[in-house]
Amino acid sequence: ADGYYEYATQECVYSTSDYSDMVFLLSYSFNKVVYEQYNSTVGKFVGFTEVGVKYAENFKEDKAFLQQLKARVDTFCRHNAQISDSAVRDKA
Repeated sequence: ADGYYEYATQECVYSTSDYSDMVFLLSYSFNKVVYEQYNSTVGKFVGFTEVGVKYAENFKEDKAFLQQLKARVDTFCRHNAQISDSAVRDKA
């Protein structure tokens, strides 16, 4: 079907068992093109398109929201990774 498709994805990326390198990514996409992304290591949004750059600049002003996103490494990522990893280890 024809139309527009906008969506957001949240990812937790890590490669060590102690989660010391864990990164939280929040990406916004439109018709399969990522136009902006938050990276917890960088601590800010980065725009990849003209619109994304404008949105990223607006998000830069919202310090409370950026702090919430940075905290998701601990509240969302580590928490779920520990549950997931222990379920896999228990099955092995």
